[in-house]
Order: sequence, then C-alpha cells, then structure tokens
Amino acid sequence: MRFGMGYGAWTGGPRADGEGRGRPGHEGHGRHGHGRGGPGGRRRLFDGGELKLVMLKLIADAPRHGYDLIREIEGLTGGGYAPSPGVVYPTLSMLDEMGLIEEQQSEGAKKRFAASDEGRAHLAENAVVVDGLFARLAAVGAESERTDGAPIRRAMGNLRQVLQHRLMREDVNEDTLHEVAALLDEAAQKIERLK
Repeated sequence: MRFGMGYGAWTGGPRADGEGRGRPGHEGHGRHGHGRGGPGGRRRLFDGGELKLVMLKLIADAPRHGYDLIREIEGLTGGGYAPSPGVVYPTLSMLDEMGLIEEQQSEGAKKRFAASDEGRAHLAENAVVVDGLFARLAAVGAESERTDGAPIRRAMGNLRQVLQHRLMREDVNEDTLHEVAALLDEAAQKIERLK
C-alpha cells in the first residue's frame, strides 16, 4: 500500500492478524488490518501493550464495541491502518479482565464497553505514552493522504486492470512479458527521478 519512506514500505491488502504498524514486530496492519512479516511484508504500528492503550483511550472518549474501534482507528489514519477483528476482540477481553473497561448494556448482540475508573486512572498514568501513540496514528494518516491521493489510486487501478486484461490473453508469450516488465521498470525509474 502506500506508506513511503516515513514509516517504511507498508502495504495494504487483505487483513492479517497482529496490530498496528510503525516498527518491525509491532502489532498492526496496513489498510484493512494488515500486519508485517519479514522482508517485503507489512509493518505493525503498535505492539500489544500500545494497542491496548489506544483502544482504552478511544473507549474512555466514548463507549464503543469492537467494530466501532476498528472503524475509528481506520478513520484516524485516513484508511491507512485498521486493526483486525482477530486482534481487537481478544484485546477487548483482556482489557475487561484487567478491570480497565466494563461492559455496558446495549441493544443487539454487540458488546459495548466503557472505561472503568481504574481504566481512566491507567490512562492518566500513561498520558505521555498515549499522546505519542495518537501522534503516530496522525502521522500515518498524514502520510496516507500524501501518498494515496485519488489520482494515484485511479492510475494504479487502471494499471492493474490493463495488466490483468493483457496478461490473461492466450497470445501472451515470454517476449510480451519481458516488454511489459521493461515498461514497468521504465515507469518506476522515471517516478524515482521526479523532483
């Protein structure tokens, strides 16, 4: 996906377990909850303890259920990062077991949580860390806005469709593949030389 030099080569795609994005090995995902693995993988934004603080702060701001948290975090990053349900829901359970959040009565099957007094005290003790984590989310959002504007998305989508259409034809041979690769390499070099 997008993230250029600031946060490393993060990419978006299908959701993966893990959370966040920022430094290698930190829990997180790219767009729609993607995490990072090894070389060429995706970076995590947060480690487990950091994501707990982010979620606790959002719950302290307003009672929320898991889907609200995923949507809110994705919104804060301009669509650049969304934690997976496979990480959010166990983290909610952990916060509940720690006494930092309390389940509220809500309509429907979704469990909605509010911060407990103990949770608010925990946030106050970690206010500097929490501010830093939300600054990280804002930075991801700013980078996402810079590197994933509408014209780029349109052009990338167009390129993807053209490649799929052309390369699925029966008359594609090795020469055609080399020509396509050369064109893509040439475009990449020109982009890299832009000032």
